[in-house]
Amino acid sequence: MTEELNQVLRARRDKLDALRERGVEPFAYGYDVTHTCAAADAGFQEMEAAGEVDDAGQGETVRIAGRVMSWRSHGKSAFADLEDGSGRIQIYLRKSDIGDDSFDLLDLLDLGDWIGVAGRVGRTRMGQVTVFASEWTLLSKSLRPLPIGKVEVDEETGERVVHSGFADTEARYRQRYADLAVHPEVRDVFRTRSRVVSEIRRFLDARGFLEVETPVLQPVYGGALARPFRTHHNALDMTLYLRIADELYLKRLVVGGFEKVYEIAKDFRNEGIDRFHNPEFTMLEFYEAFADYEDMMRLIEELLVHVAEEVLGEPVIRFQGHSISLREPFRRVSLVESLAEALEGDPLTMPIEVLRDRAEAMEIPDLGGAGRGKLLDKLFGEMVQPGLIQPTFVVDYPRELSPLAKRHREKEGLTERFELFMAGEEIANAFSELNDPLDQRARFEEQAQLRAAGDDEALQVDEDYLRAMEYGMPPMGGLGLGVDRLIMLLTDSPSIRDVILFPTLRSE
Repeated sequence: MTEELNQVLRARRDKLDALRERGVEPFAYGYDVTHTCAAADAGFQEMEAAGEVDDAGQGETVRIAGRVMSWRSHGKSAFADLEDGSGRIQIYLRKSDIGDDSFDLLDLLDLGDWIGVAGRVGRTRMGQVTVFASEWTLLSKSLRPLPIGKVEVDEETGERVVHSGFADTEARYRQRYADLAVHPEVRDVFRTRSRVVSEIRRFLDARGFLEVETPVLQPVYGGALARPFRTHHNALDMTLYLRIADELYLKRLVVGGFEKVYEIAKDFRNEGIDRFHNPEFTMLEFYEAFADYEDMMRLIEELLVHVAEEVLGEPVIRFQGHSISLREPFRRVSLVESLAEALEGDPLTMPIEVLRDRAEAMEIPDLGGAGRGKLLDKLFGEMVQPGLIQPTFVVDYPRELSPLAKRHREKEGLTERFELFMAGEEIANAFSELNDPLDQRARFEEQAQLRAAGDDEALQVDEDYLRAMEYGMPPMGGLGLGVDRLIMLLTDSPSIRDVILFPTLRSE
């Protein structure tokens, strides 16, 4: 902490003490708010347009509350900008209107303080909508200065340019509360996130899906090829895992008679962090009895178009210089055929040593214990995936790479699975779900052999899930959608950390 900041913090503590010495409580219990800042502004303009203001040009009396974001003192009066969750409005405080004692207390205010203001709304001589205060109340004293940027106004165009006082990206992620307080555009990203999740729910609810909740702590993790986080339950003296996916529990529910289910849930994977990966992330998974992966393709197309039209107003996403059209149908490519073209050979028959050499030559990480399926996935991610900018279904994955998907009904060695890619990244993953318990046991045992060979992302054998399947699992299609990545696309955010309120970071 710099000496300059220390002095600022001490000065604010001194003001806090001075307020209490004058009998002013600096941290209020509440305030009777009648209008947001935006509503006060809009309401006055409506009254003005209808000719309902008084002879002084003022409208109704309002009570607003917000954070002081700017301050301009003029002797016996002062102007300030007050900001709440809806926006900003100017307030005017004059000694003759609020009284000597109340006006003198203004000297103890700082930028960032929360105050309540009552007064009538009107316009200043410069034409700005303003609340002319008749009283004000301190609601919360800010003891640390917000990193508020400098605002410059172009005299010719009137355009406001904000030079941020909070430019360090990691500091903004770490102190998201301050980032949100000084950057309204960041708040807009998370408002959009909320709308997207609401539209996903609305879309699925309208189609008869039931939203459910499944365990976060699981005795056996599964549903994806990933490393889990491990914990210990003291009372039961047992190891538990934070879920890496919701899949196996959701499919248990289909066995139980819920034919359409979905969950929007936090999943956790103990893996690397980059601009598309955070250890804690949000997934949508849904499962539909009697459907297959072709039905899942149609459903995800419809879902993405619905969300984009409701949130953006059109089925077009503009992301990092790309214009991505969501108009149906999406393009389809075969994983094997696209990789064969890149490798100049059949990836299903090419010696595994050759595949490993190619992957090592490209310095692809995490190859320990990798079998053919994982090598193909890694090579695809390096050689083909970056070029998939427009929505593309990559279909028909190798059996080893898809231990929960049904065998392809026409193509030997492959499964009925697709992944949806946009902007060079995977957005969704779906199967015709495997419902043969004997085949599933054999797949689990193959995964156990991969684990024994050193692949720590391979699945465990889940005996309870196999028992559920043995009661009879109907054919079904299932899909997982990365909600955070979808939000990135819809808000043109270059990093997953931009769309997660509190992303995982290294210790300070």
